[in-house]
Amino acid sequence: MYLDFFGLSEMPFHVTPDPKFLFLTQKHQEAFDHLIYGIRERKGFIVLTGEVGCGKTTLCRKLLEELYSDDFDTALIINTQITAEQLPQLIIQELGLEDTVDPKKDPIGQLNVALLKRIEQGKNIVLIIDEAQNLSFEALEQLRLLSNLETDNQKLLQIILMGQPELKDKFNENRLRQLKQRILVYYDLKPLLKKETLQYIQYRLTLSGSKGRPAFTQYALKKIHKGSNGTPRLINHICDKSLLSAFIRNSPEVNYFDVCRALRDIRRLA
Repeated sequence: MYLDFFGLSEMPFHVTPDPKFLFLTQKHQEAFDHLIYGIRERKGFIVLTGEVGCGKTTLCRKLLEELYSDDFDTALIINTQITAEQLPQLIIQELGLEDTVDPKKDPIGQLNVALLKRIEQGKNIVLIIDEAQNLSFEALEQLRLLSNLETDNQKLLQIILMGQPELKDKFNENRLRQLKQRILVYYDLKPLLKKETLQYIQYRLTLSGSKGRPAFTQYALKKIHKGSNGTPRLINHICDKSLLSAFIRNSPEVNYFDVCRALRDIRRLA
């Protein structure tokens, strides 16, 4: 709606996890490096936690792009409302192994055989589970058992769990102490600092073709950071509505009051 007015080539503040718009703060780069390190060193269990909207899913998409090669087979599970019994079958489906297994036989045993064949072909198999905080204790225990699948010198599955801080709370439960001991790589992704919020906004505007329009006043930028608590998804919401407010005013500049209007709209929806 406001693209032509501001001279933009595309929407700068979409909330979809497009890796193109991933702004790698020091925290995000460290998180990404932890994921890559855990996979390449075959650490088995890797965990990334962070608040809603902090960029975990976008990092996941970038990771999948990084692993897109003949050396890796990846499986991404986003439906975590599953039972422990459904989990092995879902992994088989996501890895495209349905034609090599018999649904009437033990899925874990068959998964083991199928993974061994992939390993013999020189593959590294990476399982990524997003929104892992929703997994039941039984499903998490099933994952621990799946991590036992190994050869003499390597794990058959590299398992990455991405989730909200509640996932960390689950690991502190006594009944998951064995699983917690197997987590060798862990990173907790924190919100953006004020300086990073400003850089994030400018980065997305530049990628969208901005040549100085729209401009955000310093007071507007401070209000965006305070209203979002440095959470990228909220920053996108606030900036998008703020741009709309400036467009309605026929102004090339987003000011403090545009941001205040945007925050009121978001809070009304909440």
